[in-house]
Amino acid sequence: MNLLSRTPVPSGYPPRRAIALYLHVPFCRSRCAYCDFDTVAGLETLIPNYVVAAERQIRAAGECWSSHPVSTVYVGGGTPSLLPAGSVAHLVEALRSGFDLTRCVEFSLEANPGTVTKDYFCSLRVLGIDRLSLGVQSADDAQLSRLGRVHRWRDTVQAVEWSREAGFDNLSLDLLFGLPAQSLSDWATTLERVLALEPEHLSLYGLSIEDGTPLAARIRSGAVAPVDDDVSADMLELAEDVLADAGFFHYEISNWARTGAPVFKGDARWWPRAAVEGPPPVTSEDVTLHVCHHNLTYWRNQPWLGLGAAAHSWMPPGLPSCGPSVSVDQEVGRRWANPTHPLDYVERVLEAGDDLPCISEQVEAIDRELEMGETMMLGLRLAEGVRAERFEMRFGLILEEVFGEELRDLSRLGLLEWNGRVARLTERGRLLGNRVFECFI
Repeated sequence: MNLLSRTPVPSGYPPRRAIALYLHVPFCRSRCAYCDFDTVAGLETLIPNYVVAAERQIRAAGECWSSHPVSTVYVGGGTPSLLPAGSVAHLVEALRSGFDLTRCVEFSLEANPGTVTKDYFCSLRVLGIDRLSLGVQSADDAQLSRLGRVHRWRDTVQAVEWSREAGFDNLSLDLLFGLPAQSLSDWATTLERVLALEPEHLSLYGLSIEDGTPLAARIRSGAVAPVDDDVSADMLELAEDVLADAGFFHYEISNWARTGAPVFKGDARWWPRAAVEGPPPVTSEDVTLHVCHHNLTYWRNQPWLGLGAAAHSWMPPGLPSCGPSVSVDQEVGRRWANPTHPLDYVERVLEAGDDLPCISEQVEAIDRELEMGETMMLGLRLAEGVRAERFEMRFGLILEEVFGEELRDLSRLGLLEWNGRVARLTERGRLLGNRVFECFI
């Protein structure tokens, strides 16, 4: 990277720059065999106190960030659907009273099949939650059992039916591939069954074997065998073909959104080269509005505020950020995290005084160089790629002058397409994404 000595055009951030809100609900009925997320099982009795603490942090944070309209809200976990509907209502009310949600384009909540009812979904819809993300993982009961999931395929089918009856027309399903004992045929069957449910969005993740998990221990002992990397790659390629044929837009490495129309000409696996009607698309939203708008905030390295235990936040320069106290720094951005364990989180919130909005355990300063590198790393996960014009508007520097060497080298290796206006991963680059991303950090 060549950071030139020219004085950058001040990018700044408008005083009312929109932010995204993330609220973490860490509770689960049981820990899945593969899970190393910030979740806890067997602590459901803590939920009432946790909701009170989260309400308090939400209202306090609203006093600091209320001047910034909220673009999206995402309630994740854990298993947010373990919260009683009344508790969800309290949290939603706190969000609405503390923040400006009048421009919120998407309000998502994660739920697990087997933890919901039709009445529960109806209650969520009345509260204004308009998008559901269901943790399906597989359409095979044997695989679900090996993963330690508490639901079965019939629960997924029932949950989808209830969600539609409750009025949800924006439904995302999460799936895992590369599971122990999973064949390519098994994966094809899961895709077929899931597509029959007609979701608007799909998230497909290759199973990662994390140290310290029960699944990792079983693999080390020889009780189960991991799927070969080549087979996992074949599963991803199969998904690309099947979902393209089904009218899904592969807008991010692990995410697909239904288009509802044949908008592609030629190869629909990644970025459409031209639209059937109208001008060529520039952003993911130009192709379909069924993309996850909240996650686009992350991939475009835009600001978000994390609330609840283990939630992370990122505020670029010029926005209020967490430090010894909430402050605005025009030179560097900050990333921070709340206490990880819900017991610690509740205790910290209840004990906090004026510094309640910032109960972080760690605060990291993000300088300009790192922010540019992370903007490239995250943006290249998207099919829309990183546009030179957007980069210059944000940083006041020409993309070619900052990362020209990296862009040219990756293009020569066939990992990147770079035409001077936009950089995008190639098909090979999507399979070797980490090799690309590390060049910018």
